[in-house]
Amino acid sequence: MSHIYLYGPPGSGKSTIGRILAERLNLNFVDIDSVIVQNAGCEISEIFATRGEQLFRDLESEAIEQSVSLPAAVIALGGGALLRDRNREYAEKHGRVLCFTADSDTLLRRVRQAPGQRPLADEDDSTPESESPLLKLLAERNEHYRSFELTLAISDIQPEATADNAQCVLGRYRVSGMQQAYHVYVGEELLQRSGELFKEHNLGGRCVIVADENTAPLYAETLAKSIAEAGLTVSTAVIPAGEAGKTIESVGMLWRKFMQAGIERGDCVAALGGGVTGDLTGFAAATWLRGVRWVSLPTTLLAMCDSGVGGKTGADLPEGKNLIGAFHSPALVISDIGTLRTLPVRELRCGLAETIKHGIINDTTLLAMLERFRFCCNTSGDQPCDEHLRHQGWLAEFVARSMAVKIRIIEDDPFEGGRRAALNLGHTIGHGVEKATDFAIQHGEAVAIGTVAEARIAQAMNLAQPGVAEQLAGYFATVGLPVRLPEGINMHKVIKAIELDKKRSKGRVLFALPSAVGKVLTGIAVPDEILATALRD
Repeated sequence: MSHIYLYGPPGSGKSTIGRILAERLNLNFVDIDSVIVQNAGCEISEIFATRGEQLFRDLESEAIEQSVSLPAAVIALGGGALLRDRNREYAEKHGRVLCFTADSDTLLRRVRQAPGQRPLADEDDSTPESESPLLKLLAERNEHYRSFELTLAISDIQPEATADNAQCVLGRYRVSGMQQAYHVYVGEELLQRSGELFKEHNLGGRCVIVADENTAPLYAETLAKSIAEAGLTVSTAVIPAGEAGKTIESVGMLWRKFMQAGIERGDCVAALGGGVTGDLTGFAAATWLRGVRWVSLPTTLLAMCDSGVGGKTGADLPEGKNLIGAFHSPALVISDIGTLRTLPVRELRCGLAETIKHGIINDTTLLAMLERFRFCCNTSGDQPCDEHLRHQGWLAEFVARSMAVKIRIIEDDPFEGGRRAALNLGHTIGHGVEKATDFAIQHGEAVAIGTVAEARIAQAMNLAQPGVAEQLAGYFATVGLPVRLPEGINMHKVIKAIELDKKRSKGRVLFALPSAVGKVLTGIAVPDEILATALRD
């Protein structure tokens, strides 16, 4: 699964996008046409002119077979490279194929801008459409291009934006900026293949899998088997499920498990579960022997899109959430979306609160996709999501797109010195709501309530136009999330918990406030009377 093969018709931008992806993922870039030229000792146009297409295809097959033995790479293929079944089998066995598609007008325009470069689709502005080699080729191959599992419709947007979309479809990122860079994978059946990824990223020796009481019986055996087959010595530690177990006592238990397993600095630990499991495991790893590597394997939507990426780890005190913590980046993140299908609907809704937050910050496409989760409004919260999410090919891209918002922000501001504070949207009030209800209101529900309340604050402070709070409330309501504090909540407890929020400066709590969709203001001190009014409304 090492290689990424980019495929599609002439003019779809495979080489341009391939170079960008290779740089972002710290992979080699290989252009199969360049390999053919090197092997043949002459240009492709000369091969076609003097030796014919058949010989070119043979040389192309040889180059694709050579690519199998290369280190992990982004590989740009010619527009007909996978017409041969054997070539397609090689590519799909040794990597993932992303096939670009585009409308004929876009491809014609691009091909005609560079005449003489494509023997089978060579034309210029003087070529009548009725005689267009490219249009004929597309007619012959369109069904073939549509047959690939991963496709991306390209258009004349900036290449960097196309590369963003390609990463969402591929579910591949490399996060840098905080400590050592690490790779992120999103997709199906990744738990079964996690051993390959451990090995590919030089994770070996001993490994303690940390799972909670819910995830251990579901997934721990699968994960342990996979990484044991990769040569690691594996043991498992089980922690209590839920926020109530996110304590320094649980961290102490993990330290003892690490000691019993003989975890040394060259070994690793793996967090298999939701946000609580990831936070505790990451913090225990950060503080064991002054830091050992850890792998994040989030199993909830909330953890996949938020806490499982970024390296913020910690535990709670009775007085407040995450008052103990450390920045400690994972060595690897593996998000298997198959685990989402076993979630209760209420837990999925909580994860959607974070994706809505990301959409508000910087990706309206996420907000447009919320209609696909409208079933959350009409389904009992304790029912599993399986029947609603089974065979949904868009799910991995949705998760990866939400994750991408956070990744872009933490790369710009890894240690929360500025822009990263936007990710606290909804959390300052949300954490207060959680604490005041003894976590009967779950995290995502509290974030939804907090985001709308913080929008009311922004309006009251003339930092947002009237109606923003109602607009944001509509997004959360689409998936059945609450948008107001529950009846009878102890407001004094909410405010006291907010006052203990870790995001303080000179004794004042600083808020992230939504000014509009796509604009979040950070570092805002809120007058006490405005806060109290927003909580009551």
